[in-house]
Amino acid sequence: MNNTIESVFEKLEKSGKKAFIPYITAGDPDIEKTSELLSVLAENGADIIEIGIPFSDPMADGTVIQRAMERALANGITLRKVLHIVRDFKQRYSIPIVLMGYFNPFYAYGLSVFAKDAASFGVDAVLTVDLPPEEAGTFVDLLLREDIVSIFLATPVTDKKRIKVINSIARGFIYFVSITGVTGERSTLPDGLKDRIDNIKSSIKLPLVLGFGISGPETIFEYAGHVDGFVVGSALVKRWESVCRSQEEFGNFVSFFRKLADACHEIY
Repeated sequence: MNNTIESVFEKLEKSGKKAFIPYITAGDPDIEKTSELLSVLAENGADIIEIGIPFSDPMADGTVIQRAMERALANGITLRKVLHIVRDFKQRYSIPIVLMGYFNPFYAYGLSVFAKDAASFGVDAVLTVDLPPEEAGTFVDLLLREDIVSIFLATPVTDKKRIKVINSIARGFIYFVSITGVTGERSTLPDGLKDRIDNIKSSIKLPLVLGFGISGPETIFEYAGHVDGFVVGSALVKRWESVCRSQEEFGNFVSFFRKLADACHEIY
């Protein structure tokens, strides 16, 4: 397991807290604003930060994140530029960075070259949304040689066979997707989800983090007894979109962000 991510979960577990993992889209609306946003996240309670790599066909993402990716691509963001954003951030903060993206940009960059560059620029982990664990061995090995861990997704319909494969190659944490659909805020999560989470958690060796559909602190309070952390994406990206339209919304964004962080950092 990656020492940086491992230490985050160990520290939080000892204090009875949960990991808060905000997601943002790199380059939305531009590189400068992304760098500013990362500093805000780091200084207001993020334990790990997930940075989305814009892609022209983000099939797992809902309209909020799709719009963010479109804005970033329109402003010329590339994977190379995302790495520079990470390097700039890591010169100022030690918070682990997970790059979340689709396989095509990594493949186009060159898997071996990407692994080496990502390590030198400070990336701690990579989550490839559309790369099945059964086919991920080569990429996982290339990343691991550079001390970068691979994060994998599990869903409510992930079977025992796939869990076994994930257990054999995953490091850092397992990202449990709350629904079998696209990203986006939801007022409620599916019935029976807690039982499925508990079942998956009993079968894995890594911390389990819940994501997709988390709309506010209430969801965190409800599920904190079942998982080790939370990824919040669309709810933050949507509010960041408002900030980019009107700076007067910045205070509301930070307030919402802190409420999420505080909910994760309650003593459970």
